[in-house]
Amino acid sequence: MEVALTAEQMVQLDQLARASGKDNASELVKDLALHFLQDEAEFQHAVREGVAQADRGELLDEQEMDERVARLLNR
Repeated sequence: MEVALTAEQMVQLDQLARASGKDNASELVKDLALHFLQDEAEFQHAVREGVAQADRGELLDEQEMDERVARLLNR
């Protein structure tokens, strides 16, 4: 796979690579792509789990959802 980037974008990637301890921009981009793929797979799994729970009627009422959101925001 090839990705067309501007010279400025390549410079930015090289700088990020060096700051991240990578040998080059290609290594950085590969690591980022692999990380994205893992995150996306986990997200898709969580969505499927949520849909299955909803299909089984395992839903939260509004008050419980408000409480959970409040707890998350007060971390």
